[in-house]
Amino acid sequence: MDPKLTALIKISGPIKSHWASVNGLNFNDLLSSSEYKEKHREEMISWSDSIRDKDYGFFCKAAVEMYNAKEKPIWIVSDIRRRTDIKWFRENYGIAIKTIRVVADDNVRKERGWVFVNGIDDVPSECDLDSVKDWDIIIHNNGTENLETFLVGLINETKNCLELSNIL
Repeated sequence: MDPKLTALIKISGPIKSHWASVNGLNFNDLLSSSEYKEKHREEMISWSDSIRDKDYGFFCKAAVEMYNAKEKPIWIVSDIRRRTDIKWFRENYGIAIKTIRVVADDNVRKERGWVFVNGIDDVPSECDLDSVKDWDIIIHNNGTENLETFLVGLINETKNCLELSNIL
């Protein structure tokens, strides 16, 4: 995707930015999949849940702003974790939203180093989307699929939509 046209939005960005600032932590390390992030994960989730309880769209709005998304016609939100995140984007952007779910079998995830942790991997931040059935696209990422062919098709479809909208 052309970076002039595409905003990569991470809803965890404003969460981790705040958490790093308040606690004197390294923001980039919190964005990684490191032990550093894991050490702070449970507290970050608890804090962000308390904010979401008051305004479920708080971090969606903050992420759109943080990544200057309104300046670009294509937004990729890479880390939606909750049904309320999808709800917020659909309420605010309607039919422009296309949802893509990337899934892998648990045995494949374990081969890649994932280890299930009670109290972390069974909370809404990790499994709230498991009951969602109305994805526009589902990508199976078990290592046996031809993802390149899929991605080329998705990019071409996106370009066609932009051309129809006179953005390209």
